[in-house]
Amino acid sequence: MGSSTLSFGPFLYDPATGSLRREGKPVATGQRPAALLGLLLEAEGRVVTKADLMERAWPGLAVEEGNLTVQIAALRKLLGASPDGMDWIVTVPRVGYRLPRQDDAAPAPAGPQPPTVAVLPFVNLGGDSDQDYFADGVVTDIITALARFRSFSVVSRNSAFVYKGRSIDVREVAAQLGVRYVLEDGIGGMFAFQDHITERVASTVEPTIEIAEIQRSRRDRPNSPAVYDLYLRALAAIIDESIENNAVAYGLLQQALVIEPENPMILSHAAWALEHRIAMGWPRLGKDDAAECVSLARRGLQHSGGDPRVMAHCGMALVQAGKDYEGGMAVLEAAAAANPNDLFVAACSGTAALHCGDIDRALERLHRALRLGPRDPDARFSLTAIAMAEVIRGNYEAAISYASRSLALNAHFDPTYWMLIAAHAHLGHIEEARQFLHALEAIAPDVTLESIVAGQPAKDPRRFAPVLDGLARAGMRARA
Repeated sequence: MGSSTLSFGPFLYDPATGSLRREGKPVATGQRPAALLGLLLEAEGRVVTKADLMERAWPGLAVEEGNLTVQIAALRKLLGASPDGMDWIVTVPRVGYRLPRQDDAAPAPAGPQPPTVAVLPFVNLGGDSDQDYFADGVVTDIITALARFRSFSVVSRNSAFVYKGRSIDVREVAAQLGVRYVLEDGIGGMFAFQDHITERVASTVEPTIEIAEIQRSRRDRPNSPAVYDLYLRALAAIIDESIENNAVAYGLLQQALVIEPENPMILSHAAWALEHRIAMGWPRLGKDDAAECVSLARRGLQHSGGDPRVMAHCGMALVQAGKDYEGGMAVLEAAAAANPNDLFVAACSGTAALHCGDIDRALERLHRALRLGPRDPDARFSLTAIAMAEVIRGNYEAAISYASRSLALNAHFDPTYWMLIAAHAHLGHIEEARQFLHALEAIAPDVTLESIVAGQPAKDPRRFAPVLDGLARAGMRARA
C-alpha cells in the first residue's frame, strides 16, 4: 500500500497517528491542533466549515467558537509563515478556514486540467421544512449523475451544502471551493431541469462526452414523479442508518417498484437496504431477506446499463448477502473501472476487497475514497473499513482514530462501534470498550456475536476474527 501521509511545504502529516514532521524532524503538536490540521489537509484546498472543525477537535462536545479561534491561532504559530510570507491557513470570513494546495498559487500548467463543478443546494420555495428532503434529494441526485463523467470532478454534497440557506456571491463561493463551475437554482420542470443541467455541463466542460452517457442518466432516473418522490424519501431514510428508518426506506422502495419494476436505481437501492440490514444483523423484514436481496441485485444489474453506482450497490449485495465472492468482486471491479472518481464506488470496492481480497489493495481504494470526500456522509464506510484493516493488523490506536472520525459523521453506523469496541478491548481499555458496547446496544438492542457473524462475508473467516475476538473480550453476548 502506498503511504497515506499528507504533505505540504516542508511538512509531512500522518493522519493515522496525528504526528507532524518538518523536513524530517518531529514537530510537537497538541491533539486538537493536529486534528484540525488533518481535516484541513483532507479537504485538499477547499473550505472547511467551523462546525466541521469543531466536531473534529471536540467530537460530541458543545464548545464556544472562541476555542476554535484559539486552536487555529496556535496552529498558525506552530507552522510559521509559508514561502510567500503569508499564513499557511486562510480564514474564509463567516464560513471557516482552508489550507490552500501547494499548486494553488503556481502558474497554470501548459496542458488542460480537468475542471471541477459544484452544485449548490436549491431553495425550498414552498417554505415547509418537512419538504427539504425533496430539494436536497434533487441536488444529491444531480451530483451523482454528474459524477458519472470522468472528464471533470464534482464537489461532494457536504462541501456544497455548507452554503445552504445563505445569501451568497457565486463568484466568492467558486473561489472558496476552488471550482470553475457553480450550478444553482432551477429551470422549468424538475426532470427537464435535470436534463438541462446534465447536458449543459457536459457540453460546456467536455464536448466529446458521448451522448450515451446522458441517455443513461435519463434511463436510470425514475420516469414517474411519484416514483421519484418515493425514491428521495427512501434515500433520506436509509442514510439515517437506524433500524426503523431502514425498514421505512425499504417499504418506500417496494412501493416504487410496483410502479417501475425494472428501474435499476430503485432495484439497487432496495438491494442496498436489505444488504445493509443483513450486514448489521438487524431483525428480518421477510421470510428470506438474503434471497430477496440477491434477486433485487441481479435484476438491478440486468437493467443497469453499466452505471457504476448501481453496480456498486448490487455487487456489495452479492458479496454480503449472497456470499457470491467471485461474482460480487467482479461487479465491483467493473464499477471501479467505470468511474474511479466516485467515492461511494471506491468505498464499496475497497470494503469488499478488505473481506475477500488483498488488504493493501483494499486500503488503496479506501484511502482514495476518503480523499475524494473526507466529510461526505458516505465517508463513514471508508473510515470504518480502514479501522477494520488496522484492527486486523494490530494497529489499534490507528483503528480508534479512524473509527472516531466515522462516529463524528454518523452516530448510527453499527460497524463503527464494532471497531471502537474491538480496538479498545485489544488495548486492554475494557471500560472504554464497554462504554461503546452500551452505546451500540442502545441503537441495536438485539446485537450479538452470532448476528454480526451471520451478516459478514466468510471467504476467509480468519479475516474478521480479530474484530470478533475484541467484541467478545468486551463482553458482547454470543447469541440471543
